[in-house]
Amino acid sequence: MTELWNWRIEQVRPVEVYPALAEALGRVVMPLAAADPARLPTYAVICDVWQAPGEFATIVDCYGVPEGLSEHGSIATLARLLDRNCLLRDDTLDAGRHLLVAPDGTIRPVHFDVRETDDGEELADQRLCTDADPRCRGWSQCHRSRWAPDSVLPALAAA
Repeated sequence: MTELWNWRIEQVRPVEVYPALAEALGRVVMPLAAADPARLPTYAVICDVWQAPGEFATIVDCYGVPEGLSEHGSIATLARLLDRNCLLRDDTLDAGRHLLVAPDGTIRPVHFDVRETDDGEELADQRLCTDADPRCRGWSQCHRSRWAPDSVLPALAAA
């Protein structure tokens, strides 16, 4: 159990996330605040879900995810179950670049303006990562990613 996942979800209450997350992962999900390491069920995943400011304000941290689970498949399933767009970080070092996972399982790179606040990182002004945007052309970090500008992986998670 070495994985740590960090995701953001569009407009959903944290109380709705835990049961959907348990179904998406196929594991028992324990809230971080209630998790007692001495009494954790086998295969349990510890999660912390909270609200932050800005777009995609529901933040999910999953601790101790078993190595065999696919992060992209798990978040695509969660997006479908919640019928909400979800975000995860991409493989660049650009703090504003994420992968947008739609409820139909489609994954595409997007950008946000990022602002640090007292309540955490705030994302705003969502825009597609596309060669039509001069910031995504040429030698940008976007082209170093396996998720190049304008790339779309359709229907990753089957319904």
